[in-house]
Amino acid sequence: MPKPLLPVANRPIMEHVLRLLKRHGLNETVVTVQFLASLVKNYFGDGEELGMELSYANEDKPLGTAGSVKNAEEALKDDAFLVISGDALTDFDLTELINFHKEKGALVTVCLTRVPNPLEFGITIVDDEGKVERFLEKPTWGQVFSDTVNTGIYVMEPEVFDYVEPDVPVDWSGDVFPQLMKEGKPIYGYVAEGYWEDVGTHESYVKAQADVLEGKVDVELDGFEISPGVWVAEGAEVHPDAVLRGPLYIGDYAKVEAGAEIREHTVVGSNVVVKSGAFLHKAVLHDNVYIGQRSNLRGCVIGKNTDIMQAARIEDGAVIGDECLVGEESIVQGNVRVYPFKTIEAGAFVNTSVIWESRGQAHLFGARGVSGILNVEITPELAVRLAGAYATTLKKGSTVTTARDHSRGARALKRAVISALQASAIDVRDLENVPLPVARQQTARGSAGGIMIRTTPGVPDSVDIMFFDSEGADLSQASQRKLDRVFARQEYRRAFPGEIGDLHFPSSVFDSYTGSLLRNVDTTGIAEAGLKVVVDASNGSAGLVLPSLLGKLGVDSLTINPGLDEARPTETADTRRSGLVRLGEIVASARAAFGVRFDPVGERISLVDEKGRIVEDDRALLVMLDLVAAERRSGRVALPVTTTRIAEQVAAYHGTQVEWTTTSPDDLTRVGSDESTIFGGDGRGGFIVPEFSNVFDGTAAFVRLIGLVARTQLTLSQIDARIPRAHVLKRDLATPWAVKGLVMRRVVEAAGDRHVDTTDGVRVVEADGRWVMVLPDPAEAVTHLWAEGPDDASAQALLDEWSAVVDSAGR
Repeated sequence: MPKPLLPVANRPIMEHVLRLLKRHGLNETVVTVQFLASLVKNYFGDGEELGMELSYANEDKPLGTAGSVKNAEEALKDDAFLVISGDALTDFDLTELINFHKEKGALVTVCLTRVPNPLEFGITIVDDEGKVERFLEKPTWGQVFSDTVNTGIYVMEPEVFDYVEPDVPVDWSGDVFPQLMKEGKPIYGYVAEGYWEDVGTHESYVKAQADVLEGKVDVELDGFEISPGVWVAEGAEVHPDAVLRGPLYIGDYAKVEAGAEIREHTVVGSNVVVKSGAFLHKAVLHDNVYIGQRSNLRGCVIGKNTDIMQAARIEDGAVIGDECLVGEESIVQGNVRVYPFKTIEAGAFVNTSVIWESRGQAHLFGARGVSGILNVEITPELAVRLAGAYATTLKKGSTVTTARDHSRGARALKRAVISALQASAIDVRDLENVPLPVARQQTARGSAGGIMIRTTPGVPDSVDIMFFDSEGADLSQASQRKLDRVFARQEYRRAFPGEIGDLHFPSSVFDSYTGSLLRNVDTTGIAEAGLKVVVDASNGSAGLVLPSLLGKLGVDSLTINPGLDEARPTETADTRRSGLVRLGEIVASARAAFGVRFDPVGERISLVDEKGRIVEDDRALLVMLDLVAAERRSGRVALPVTTTRIAEQVAAYHGTQVEWTTTSPDDLTRVGSDESTIFGGDGRGGFIVPEFSNVFDGTAAFVRLIGLVARTQLTLSQIDARIPRAHVLKRDLATPWAVKGLVMRRVVEAAGDRHVDTTDGVRVVEADGRWVMVLPDPAEAVTHLWAEGPDDASAQALLDEWSAVVDSAGR
């Protein structure tokens, strides 16, 4: 970045300089430009916005301090002119300087100032009249004979150009001034009072910000001083519970959340987001920066469009370039330089500058497809590149089904995705807003694949871009890696004009879905049973499919919260809980057989029994398992290894067997597609109904449950009561990325002679059947632990024992 464009208190240094010139009546300015000249020109234009007249003199090669001014001679030859640096912050009285020049009848007047450390500047000696006696450029301490230095601000008469040779490098102090002194020409020095800082180093740049905030330099600040030293620009949102300790500056349209702490000498740029729990002290943030939760920034500079993810730490003196990504829980040591467009992976410890290498960008795919914060990690530009990469993995002319949830963010991103697919010679079937299971089922009807965009469950500011294969299931690991490679290489296929894909909107999607569902899932006995059920659509897309389904089922139903709420595309655990409590009250008062609550995208369900009591998700899994196994009497049940071993007892009692899978939904899908599989579930409201599909489907699970309850003529509470109580406890421990491998090795070592199951993570089984499972999270710096025992106390003891093992490895 050209130094003159470096922002100080959210304005480029050069803009502060130009405003100073204007205050002193200097409206016509020639800007000499060389390095990245177009950036300077694009920013300032012709000066109209500042009420000035700007023109530019381009240097094709470096011409030195005097040569660059000589290059602009044509615009300066008619009158005395002032030369000032575009990257030095000052508030000198230029009018007094010009008056001094005129009074002395000088050919050149050098503006001087006193500094405590003159080593980096040219020292100048003047006599009592102000006439310059001696210059010395950048002395050593042994050569220092004054603290009066040359600021690079000059007032000159046009005759000075006679002493500057054109088109060759020439300096004022080293070449021109010594010649003028030799010839006895009048060169004067004016010692200015006021502020002057040559912004040439990181330290001086950070100091300049602090000095502006402290009021040591007289410059204009945009915004309002809402309390002493706390400046907030127009449009900024600062939560009342944010901690602000001035002096500090918050730029226009920035957003500071509750619980964030911003300390003195911090400058927050335009459109910056500072999340809750973040701590900033003496940090300088350029525009469009994202600061994640619990991140800690001290004395550092962050370039524009850079994202600092949660719990990252950036130490004093570090500089992060433009458009970088600093992953969560990573640490950037003091004085490290990270050049633009680099990725620091999550959990990295960076103690050397990152210049050429990209620092190993993490894989695109997480547990829910490609996930991230909307318009921070997941932008329309990223969506276009992802869709282009996905299209490139498919044949030209293939069809891809697209869908979204009811959030505005998903709608905007889906439009970008559709454009990219069409531009890559892919036909698009757009379902618009449908439940996730409908998107999967429709994808499986003749599409080469599908893309669903939804709000991340429980995280309203994040989105998931989910990619499906031709069966509507999540992409396999191999397909994910292929997409990863195409995306990383940016080798996107582009269609010729005649190959641009079609876009069409299939009709009767919900009728098609419900018709297929009712043909494949056993609904016998429902009409005769006379059941009444309460269905909570939770203002999500499940409400779109329920009207055409419930009428055909022949069940007496009461639907609540059927309308879509764009403002709530997902729900927190507390919202879900309070919704279930309310559902329970309605079920009990309506004397219904049970109540079911859908998640906002119709993928998962939660249950309430006939008494209005919430059936916890892990119990709901056992209840469904018991009902299915009792009716089928044979076959396999797919369950993740974190499920209680009570499930084995229930399955075995009815002549079925459990197939243990990893915690990945992909693995459950794989087993669910086997012909012998009769049921699958994850203990978190996700159920697989294999006769209809091999993926989680809340609506299919609901239909199957109604049929099972109607045919057994038992209530949910009766079924629940006959299943033994499980005692599975879970705990999450923060684990730095760098020690996750060590943690797992320590766990295996600590297991000793006990049985170890490595289906997923490490499950250690005690001789008496108690077990503990340790699983590192693939996307976060966390290790998950599950433990099961005959009672809560024994499970708790197991958790404590193995938590100590994990903690000892993490220290």
